[in-house]
Amino acid sequence: MTLGKDTRVLREIAALEALDRPTLLARWQSAFGQKASSRLSRPLMQKALAHDIQVRAYGGLSRRAIRALKAAVRSDAAATSTRPLSRGTRLVREWNGIVHEVDVVDDGYLWRGQPYRSLSAIALAITGTKWSGPRFFGIRKD
Repeated sequence: MTLGKDTRVLREIAALEALDRPTLLARWQSAFGQKASSRLSRPLMQKALAHDIQVRAYGGLSRRAIRALKAAVRSDAAATSTRPLSRGTRLVREWNGIVHEVDVVDDGYLWRGQPYRSLSAIALAITGTKWSGPRFFGIRKD
């Protein structure tokens, strides 16, 4: 009777779309045992709750898969230390649906044909808010 389960899961996920924010917040509290951040958007709450519905219906990741993911994260963190970037390196970051490419040059960085002395200045220009440039571009994870 997998079809019945699949239909129930699909209906439950589709029903999330019609829920107002207070109801989504209550569902979040019930599903995850804690209040949702006030900054969490409705679409993100809906996606997380849809994932929770699927995990409850079909099960989550195996212990082996979780270990593999944790090992990959550790490996990625070690690979993205704060070592200096070589001239010619291209950093690529998608932000709000726009792909931004930054080239490392001898005296700084080049973004949209304009020179910048820091990645943080570029991150500010892209987002309109202060960021750690290395963190924004995924060079440093802290």
